[in-house]
Amino acid sequence: MPTPNARATFRAPSLSLLATEPFRAALDFFSAKLGQPPRVRGDGHPVVIYPGLGAGAYSTSQLRGYLKACGFAVHDWGLGMNRGPDSPFDGWLAPLADRVSELHAQHGQRVSLVGWSLGGVYAREVAKQSPASVRQVITLATPFRAMGDGNHAGTIFKLMGGDTSHLTPQLQARLRERPPVPTTSIYSKSDGMVSWRGCVEPAGPQVENVAVDASHLGMATHADVMRVVADRLAQPEGRWRPYRRTRAAGLSATTAPSLSTK
Repeated sequence: MPTPNARATFRAPSLSLLATEPFRAALDFFSAKLGQPPRVRGDGHPVVIYPGLGAGAYSTSQLRGYLKACGFAVHDWGLGMNRGPDSPFDGWLAPLADRVSELHAQHGQRVSLVGWSLGGVYAREVAKQSPASVRQVITLATPFRAMGDGNHAGTIFKLMGGDTSHLTPQLQARLRERPPVPTTSIYSKSDGMVSWRGCVEPAGPQVENVAVDASHLGMATHADVMRVVADRLAQPEGRWRPYRRTRAAGLSATTAPSLSTK
C-alpha cells in the first residue's frame, strides 16, 4: 500500500462520465430540496465552508443552510468565487489561516473546516498551518493525491486564466500529506471531474474515506453528503470515531477502498 507521500499516476474520468455531470448535479440538487436528511444536534462550534473551483457562496448555500439548521455556527470562506491561488501558495493561504484563528478566538471553540474539491485543499492546508485552531477537516471530492493529473479540473483552471506554475512536484508532495487533525474524505466512484482514487487517504489514525454515489458538481447539495458531513460535525470534540452508516438510511458500513491506481 502506498504511503501518503507516494507519487502515483491517476487516470482522469472518461469524457462520457464528465458529460453527465451537469444533469446528475441537477438531480442531486432537486432531490435534496425535496427531502433533506434529518437534522443532527450541533454544539454551536464554528464551521468554515470552502467552495470548489469556479464556485462561490451560492454553490454551498444549501449545505450551509442545512448545517445552520442543525445548530452549527457556519461561515462562508469569504473570498467570493474560487478562482484558485493568484500568487505563491503560502502567502495566498495565510489570510485563510488567520481567519480560522480569529474564529477560534471569537467562539472559544476550535473550528471545523469543510472543503469541496479545490476548497478541500485549502481546508487541509489551513489545518496544517493552524492545527491548534482546527477541530477536524472534511473534504468533498478533493483530489489531494492527484493535483497534477487524473482530473479535468486543471484544464478548467487554465481556461479561467489560472497559473499552474506554482504547482511544483514539491508542493504536490506536500498536498498529499494528511493534516494533523481528524480527517474525513468523502468521494464518489462516479465522479466525472476528478479521479476518485486521488481523493482517497491511505489508512491511518483519525482518518477515513467515505464513499457516496454523487456527481462532482452535486457534492454540496447531495442528501447523503449532507448527512455524512453533519454526522461528522456533531461528534463531541476529542471523541472522534470513524463514520458508520446505519441500516435506517438503507446503507451499509463504510470500508476503506483499495488504493490501486489503475
